[in-house]
Amino acid sequence: MLLDKSISQLAKLLRSKKVSSVDLVTEAYDRIADLNPQLNSFISLRDKEEVIKEAKKADEGIDQATSLLHGIPYSLKDAYVNKETQTTCGSQVLDGFNSPYEATVQKKLKDSGAILIGKNNLDAWGHGGSTENTDYKVGKNPWDITRIPGGSSGGSAAAISSRMISFSIGEDTGGSIRNPSSMCNTSGLKVSYGRVSRYGTISYASSLDSVGPMAKSVEDLALVLKNIIGKDKLDATSSNNNDTDYLTDLNKKVSKTIGLPKEFFDEGLDPKVKEIILKAVKKYEDAGHKVVEVSIPLIKYGVSIYYLTGLSETSSNMARYDGVRYGHSRQLLSDETKRRIMLGSYALSAGYADELYKKAQQARTKLIEEFTKAFKECDVLLAPVTPSIPAKIGELINDPLKSFLEDLYTGPINVAGLTSLSIPAGFTQDKLPVGMQLIGKRFHEAELLQLGHAYQQLTNWHLEKPSIIQ
Repeated sequence: MLLDKSISQLAKLLRSKKVSSVDLVTEAYDRIADLNPQLNSFISLRDKEEVIKEAKKADEGIDQATSLLHGIPYSLKDAYVNKETQTTCGSQVLDGFNSPYEATVQKKLKDSGAILIGKNNLDAWGHGGSTENTDYKVGKNPWDITRIPGGSSGGSAAAISSRMISFSIGEDTGGSIRNPSSMCNTSGLKVSYGRVSRYGTISYASSLDSVGPMAKSVEDLALVLKNIIGKDKLDATSSNNNDTDYLTDLNKKVSKTIGLPKEFFDEGLDPKVKEIILKAVKKYEDAGHKVVEVSIPLIKYGVSIYYLTGLSETSSNMARYDGVRYGHSRQLLSDETKRRIMLGSYALSAGYADELYKKAQQARTKLIEEFTKAFKECDVLLAPVTPSIPAKIGELINDPLKSFLEDLYTGPINVAGLTSLSIPAGFTQDKLPVGMQLIGKRFHEAELLQLGHAYQQLTNWHLEKPSIIQ
């Protein structure tokens, strides 16, 4: 299976002419035809013949290629606009919408020579953590199709885990890259706010959204990230802090102090998840890293800060979908989206904005200060990604509060604008994946990638594949 190989391995094979981009694209479409009916990972696919032509052109230009992504098939979460397919954001409101322009991240990947296959399923508008709140078919976990793949970028994670594509671009507002990466045994990077341009991203919460790569391994993440970072004149929040080559120092041996935030290991964490995470911590200790306990007391308010901020901003962002300028009637909005609009509108309403939204922003500043203080005691933080194993389909969608709590360990990272890497950490006795997250200071992606790659050199969890593709 070609798509089981890393991006660098595929790039080497392409350049030696041992395989072609046409081979990779053909395998991607074959696997999608075989597995997507079971997993519902894709909402839209490009015309196969059109993509084959693109792959043939990539093969003809392989000798002049400067990027290792040249000729590699990938997908986009259906929250990014592009010209090749419709963009729905998982909602019937935008069904059939074709954008006249494309997202910056898509343009950069196209310029690198990577080949877009299609757009992945998600919770409509990013509102959810299970890919059940989609207006299309419910996404399923390739490790157990009776369970959720996580969300909101669940379609991307499931497509990578089942080897339908080589990598994908997700979007993380409160855990939407890390949550499904953990539940599907893939690797995912939530970049620092501003590291990658958000232009062309359908906004959930503008001060929290981040664009990031999802792939099988940390090495693949580093390679993709190198191609998508940079200042963008079309996004005033994007940073010009882009002088890092994430691959150069990936194998550099480092010794770090790793902090365990005690609040992340308190009541509410599934004992099965805790056991696996602590075994991962021991691996780092055995490798010579120092582990210390740190405290972030305000983290207990992290979910509240995240949701007051996120729902307020999404209520504002959703106002543009009025069914007049583009898209269909607002009556097609899901119950989950209506719930979030109403809560956000309430938090911004006269008489409550100071008490709710403004206070949340004040608490946000305090939480950022606590993270800054914690980083004086350690280089990076290590924590679970989610408090529980992947839920059965139907459990979270019927319990909105439990669904909100899935962001317990991820939402606060977006609130603080930090970077966080989710990598496979092991499996339960039922063979369900569990991921851990490494949390770093803003713009310290290279440090996280080094540590994550080092862990993947010591373990084989990221190489495990679901039985659905054995």
